Amino acid sequence: MRKMNYLRLCCLLWDLLDAVLGYLTVSIEPLPPVVVGDAVTLKCNFKTDGRMREIVWYRVTDGGTIKQKIFTFDAMFSTNYSHMENYRKREDLVYQSTVRLPEVRISDNGPYECHVGIYDRATREKVVLASGNIFLNVMSPPISISVIAADTPAPFSRYQAQNFTLVCIASGGKPAPTVYFKRDGELIEVVPLLEPPSGAAGLQDSRAARNLLNRDLDDTKMQKSLSLLDVEDRGGRPYTEDPLKSITPDPGLLFSPATEIIPETVVSREFPRWVHDMEPVYYFHHTHIPLSDGTVEVRAMLMWTLNPQIDNEALFSCEVKHPALSMPMQAEVTLVAPKGPKIMMTPTRARVGDTVRILVHGFQNEVFPEPLFTWTRVGSRLLDGSAEHDGKELVLERVPAELNGSMYRCTAQNPLGSTDTHTRLIVFGTVEESSCVPHYSSLFTMSSLPLTK
Repeated sequence: MRKMNYLRLCCLLWDLLDAVLGYLTVSIEPLPPVVVGDAVTLKCNFKTDGRMREIVWYRVTDGGTIKQKIFTFDAMFSTNYSHMENYRKREDLVYQSTVRLPEVRISDNGPYECHVGIYDRATREKVVLASGNIFLNVMSPPISISVIAADTPAPFSRYQAQNFTLVCIASGGKPAPTVYFKRDGELIEVVPLLEPPSGAAGLQDSRAARNLLNRDLDDTKMQKSLSLLDVEDRGGRPYTEDPLKSITPDPGLLFSPATEIIPETVVSREFPRWVHDMEPVYYFHHTHIPLSDGTVEVRAMLMWTLNPQIDNEALFSCEVKHPALSMPMQAEVTLVAPKGPKIMMTPTRARVGDTVRILVHGFQNEVFPEPLFTWTRVGSRLLDGSAEHDGKELVLERVPAELNGSMYRCTAQNPLGSTDTHTRLIVFGTVEESSCVPHYSSLFTMSSLPLTK
């Protein structure tokens, strides 16, 4: 009985307090995640039987420590209610205050609060306050996607298995997108790795070579191939390939007044038997890198033991799925060994004392990944005394007459294969040039590429 009396007393006190102060309830309509660029309207609904005093909208930042005022309505100084809608319902007034963001940005992501105040019924000097809040979740699709090869440029190796890594970089997404790889249009089944492979620092050293104990190599072919590579006696760089019938100049050959004889050498295109036909095992690892604008950069790595015989001309694609995209984004690359380098020499008529530049300015095909270029002088050292020079361009400063007829080899290689191109330098204004040498540069090409089945 005492309990019933206590409850009745509480109800009477509540009704009395409500009659004096009035009541106020505030809520903000929930919103689904929105996409950057969308128009967004925040709606604050509140119900009261009192007189309106003020409405204030806040943008909350820095974890709630800072509240930025984005809209204010003060009933003391304004009679404009155009931003609110009201209607009668059970003798109560229901209001709605809206704030519109015409083109939402990533920086608009975060919490918002709607504060409402009404006058105390007992005295206008007191204000009753209530508030509601909402978290605006702004999504952003990735703004860019690209596929690169890690640790390149890198050489081609015929007698050593190489690990190869493709890296897909998707930047500007929020939340982080889902990234996966395909080969020739088919989804690749991968073995996920929680950590990058040992010896990989970021994207570097992720394709460390692995020696194979059982290479099952034909020693007679190996010896025959090596017998052709007597460049140590000539001071040049060994061919990156083992030599099948291809034409290349003898480095020790000199011009004769009548004709130039180019002997035939043998180039072996046979791969060792460690190249198996079985499907490779693909390993997958990805990292999320937060960016300053609140988005995320995803780096997904696909790693496997490269097989140049079957991987050459294989199409790999990286696809990105994101809730803000209606269809996946895609970037693709085709693994291709270099073929048919195009060499340009300037000036076209070099004279004694000129600075000659020999440049590789393209290939007969689209090459990926970026090749490694190495220049050597056949049968001797380069003009500066070095045995070789790395880079697309070879510069010969102030060429002397002695370089007339000298031959230069450019080796372009990537993990899929290698090709050698030779060019002969003709220096005009020399006795030899005027008497017995044609006025042009001779180009000879020797290529060694993986065979496809």
